[in-house]
Amino acid sequence: MKKRKLLIPSIIVLIVALITITFVINKEHEVEIIHDDLEQVVEDGELIVLTINSYASYFNYREVPMGFQYELAQGFAKSLGVELKVKVLNSEVELVDALLRGKGDLIAYNLAITNERKKELIYCGKENISHQVLVQRSGNDALDDVTQLVGKEVYVMPGKYEERLENLNHELGGGISIHEVTEDSITNEDLIEMVAKGKIDYTVTNNELAKINKTYNPNLDISMEISFDQRSAWAVRKTSPKLAEAADKWHRENINSAEFEASARRYFELNKHTPQGSILSLKDGRISYYDDLFRKYAPQINWDWRLLAALVYTESNFNPSAVSWAGAKGLMQLMPVTSRAYGVPVGMESDPEQSIKGGVKYISELQKIFSKVKDDRERVMFVLASYNSGIGHVFDAMALAEKYGKDKYVWDGNVAVYMLLKNKEEYYKDPVCKNGYFRGTETYNFVRDVLTRADVYIKNIKE
Repeated sequence: MKKRKLLIPSIIVLIVALITITFVINKEHEVEIIHDDLEQVVEDGELIVLTINSYASYFNYREVPMGFQYELAQGFAKSLGVELKVKVLNSEVELVDALLRGKGDLIAYNLAITNERKKELIYCGKENISHQVLVQRSGNDALDDVTQLVGKEVYVMPGKYEERLENLNHELGGGISIHEVTEDSITNEDLIEMVAKGKIDYTVTNNELAKINKTYNPNLDISMEISFDQRSAWAVRKTSPKLAEAADKWHRENINSAEFEASARRYFELNKHTPQGSILSLKDGRISYYDDLFRKYAPQINWDWRLLAALVYTESNFNPSAVSWAGAKGLMQLMPVTSRAYGVPVGMESDPEQSIKGGVKYISELQKIFSKVKDDRERVMFVLASYNSGIGHVFDAMALAEKYGKDKYVWDGNVAVYMLLKNKEEYYKDPVCKNGYFRGTETYNFVRDVLTRADVYIKNIKE
């Protein structure tokens, strides 16, 4: 086998107050109320769910908790008439341990079903079937049979994906060129991105992660399965049979509902990128139909109006009716909670002026938050990054930069490096990180794209 290495201020207070869950990361010393079963959950008015920080389960986006399993748990808690509390742990082993020690009521995560775990747990809810798939680019030359892997180069992370590929190679009599990727800074998602961009031809991942990444990279083909199915589901303690029954009942009644299907599409099907194309020709001396509004409001934040236009183009393609996969709306793509916080009236999210006015107020608040970044252009980068990802993830990247001896007030080559690493467990599970997993590539690209486009606008459009 070949082995090769591949080279808080008011906004925070307001938003946190509007979020109705508690985000606790592995605080072993906390005393938890133990609910033996459904009756105690309902009596206390609180369902404590345990999960893992990941894109499919639970994560923080623009200061809003999100994730497929989180949304399902929200729906289940609502059906019981109780509030939802979320505790985030680091692994399946920690999930099971915390559940058995009474630190939560239910594991809201696709926990692998094993005979050993069945001795202590009751699996409940919808059973999920997962398997490993080959990730390749779509097209006429895409492989459709595992035998066609002979003679091909496949890059995989050490562990279960490499082991499965080694077994498959043995079953086929050899011939697959397997490259174990041991570079610390590279994640499984990075390998998928490399396939999409043509840097490598093949990698292997699980079908759930593959589906999520295909929403960012539509040119991927993830149809070829290369492993046996693995079953997984939610779980409760053996002492909570009624809670398990309630979870089973809720899933049966909601599996085909519009809400359930919309949630699944949001995470596993909807394209995460705003389609972008020219609205007007720069040769005509105009950027968009909203140039006058950009000129009107940009001075409130001491921005060149063309920079504000570049942000709006990148966010919404100048489409005032745009709605993102996460629910952000309007020209400025403000999340509902942010719209309310900055004065956009309910039902007016698609009004161009209301959206721009609210977005500029939000940017003004971000500028205050990053006032310690003294260089103007650097501060713009931190503001853009926070506008795209949420303040918390930028704070995490700054904390990581400081920990590893980088300047936490410089974006390029410093904080940006750790934003990119926030999808890697070693970093997002670091104690200095308070907001967990994040796909930092999107934010990194957003900052770069907005500034690049602003430079083009400034060069070609008169002030």
